[in-house]
Amino acid sequence: MNMAGQFPPYTPAMDNDPSSGTLPMVQARDFLGRQWRLIALITAFSIVLWGVYIALSPSRYTAQADMIIDTKRVVWTQAEMTAENHMIEDAAVDSEIETTKSEKVAMAVVNRLHLTADPEFVGAGPGLKRRILMLLKLSDGTQPKPSADDLMRSALGTLGGNLRVVRLGRSYIEQIAYTSLDRDKAAIIANAFADAYIEDQLQAKFEATHRASVWLEQRIGELREQASDAYRKVQDFKSENGIIIGVDGKLASEVELDQLGIALAKARADTSQARAKLDRITRVLEQRTQKESLDIPDPVVTDALSNPVITRLRQQFLDDQSKESEWSARYGADHLAAKNLRAEMAALQRSIWDEISRIAESYKSELQIARSQEESIDKRMTEVFQKSAATRQSQVRLRELETAANSYRGIYETFLTRFTQSVQQQSFPSTEARVVTVASAPPLPSAPNTQLTLALAIICGLGLGGLAAFTREQMSRQIHTRAQLEKLLGTSCLAVLPAVAEKRPVLRKRRATQDSTAFRRINEVAPFSATAEALRYIKVAIDLHPTGGKVIGIVSALPGEGKTTVAAAFAAFVAKGGARTLLVDADLRNPSMTRALGYGGQPGLLNMVADKSAFEDLVITDSKFKFDFLPSSTKIRSSNSSDVLTSPAMKDMLKAARSDYDYVLVDLPPLLPVVDVKAVAHLLDAFVLVVEWGSTSTDEILKAINTSPIVSERLLGAVLNKADEAVMRRFEGYSDRRYDYYTNDKFPAEAA
Repeated sequence: MNMAGQFPPYTPAMDNDPSSGTLPMVQARDFLGRQWRLIALITAFSIVLWGVYIALSPSRYTAQADMIIDTKRVVWTQAEMTAENHMIEDAAVDSEIETTKSEKVAMAVVNRLHLTADPEFVGAGPGLKRRILMLLKLSDGTQPKPSADDLMRSALGTLGGNLRVVRLGRSYIEQIAYTSLDRDKAAIIANAFADAYIEDQLQAKFEATHRASVWLEQRIGELREQASDAYRKVQDFKSENGIIIGVDGKLASEVELDQLGIALAKARADTSQARAKLDRITRVLEQRTQKESLDIPDPVVTDALSNPVITRLRQQFLDDQSKESEWSARYGADHLAAKNLRAEMAALQRSIWDEISRIAESYKSELQIARSQEESIDKRMTEVFQKSAATRQSQVRLRELETAANSYRGIYETFLTRFTQSVQQQSFPSTEARVVTVASAPPLPSAPNTQLTLALAIICGLGLGGLAAFTREQMSRQIHTRAQLEKLLGTSCLAVLPAVAEKRPVLRKRRATQDSTAFRRINEVAPFSATAEALRYIKVAIDLHPTGGKVIGIVSALPGEGKTTVAAAFAAFVAKGGARTLLVDADLRNPSMTRALGYGGQPGLLNMVADKSAFEDLVITDSKFKFDFLPSSTKIRSSNSSDVLTSPAMKDMLKAARSDYDYVLVDLPPLLPVVDVKAVAHLLDAFVLVVEWGSTSTDEILKAINTSPIVSERLLGAVLNKADEAVMRRFEGYSDRRYDYYTNDKFPAEAA
């Protein structure tokens, strides 16, 4: 109950709030430190259950056979005829797996291996359920004789329960695994499932092929008739309408029109080319009348440039021109030789122009021929187009008949090919699956898996233990941290005071001994200790009270929470600091402070009210703790204690004390058992609530605060008392290192 231990002072709730998420690892460690026994107990129980399971479970063996599903497939349906080779989709592989697990395949395995006579498959085997029932003497093991259907149902149920067919990754391999009490039997059954599946596929393939062949044979006869009728209609329609079809499938008139179109385009191009050549050479001839000099003609026309006559005359003209220039320069322009050369040059010039005129005449002839050819082709196209217009309407109907005939013929040929393949496959049926790995007897049992089940048992035990521990902590209604108290009351936790380890006295004297021990050690608190620092927090909170109140009521929800010790400790602490302090024992029902201080026989508060005694005559100055004390009589118990506390004498005394003392501390009764605090609350300036750590429930604290609105309104803060330092450190997850520097009795240099 007292405060002699070393305990860290109050810090803001944010630092220690578990919801803040700042210390998750520390909180987890502290949680395990508090609840490890419960977790270990549940884990041990889970391991015991594992041992029972291992002892009761028989050994089981699993054999595996691998079977590949081939990607070649032929599907015969009337609506769709697919190719022989294509990739198998995931849905198809899953379908094959379900087929392997089907009842039809399982029945084939049962009949082949005669499993209806095997005790393991007809319910007579010592299964886990039967072992437990026999162990508990709830079953004698006798059963009525089952029928053949019952035996088959039982065998199929056992096969289905122990069979596992899975796909290996994204491959086309399915793994058939069977678990049995006998290792050889497991391998035999796994291989039997693979063989039964392949046989079932062969039989299904044969039946499907046979049905397809019968249907195709009938359908081919119908298609042959339809194709013949359609072809006959096409030929009759051509004869009736005089339609002639070319090699490439076009009408003769259409072919001729196409050819005439090409020829007309070419004729028009030739006409344009001849006209252009004639126009060009005509412009060249017009230059003859404009030029009378002896310059050489320069006709820029293709035929003129490539004409050998013009080329020879031009060369001779150029030679004479060169000689004339040389001779004129040597002998003069009037020389006879020069004149002769000029005359010869003029003759050559006329010859060139004559040759150009002849080329122009040939161009005119070519233009006339091109025009005639173009007109002839155009006329023929008009005649052919008019002639083919009459057959165009008939051609539309002909196309329809030809399309129908081709469709019937194509379907007929396709069905004929499929019929041929179906007949061949009926003679040589093939399967789409084959065994790639034959199952062999496993050397070791697959169940029970000792290591795996033990790991699962430990994990489940730890999980259930952690859940139980978490539930246990969540259901705890006691206060263990400052943050819990502050969140509950909505006010500050002024201090945390530790409990004092001491020997338990005899039950009759326990209360008095505890109080005496607490008071005896009040004066032992070191001035630089953490407990002293906690008391300073209470002093600062009172000094900073907004109304400047001096009369402070020390209350608690229930008796025994240490409010009397806290009140006396704080009074002694501030009195040592030189403050004028009055401590009033107002717990008239149980004046424990008066007894603890040794003033049980002295008159006190009750005498002041009942006998009108003067306050100065009743107050006692304690020589040890340096505060004034107003005791409460331990010889007389008042039945109307609330009337005494609200009497005029009490009011006058508190009014006078406000002016004479720096601190007036009133030790009040607990809130829940009696109504005294509610009655006297209006006479006090503020209240400090003392809460016993790990004992008082949150419901009791809230109920106590709600008993008096005045107490709730004037509540200065709370003190968490009797705290277990080690346990609280695990709850809050703090370290003492940050307090040692300032909460050490040595100077900083010495502490360092």
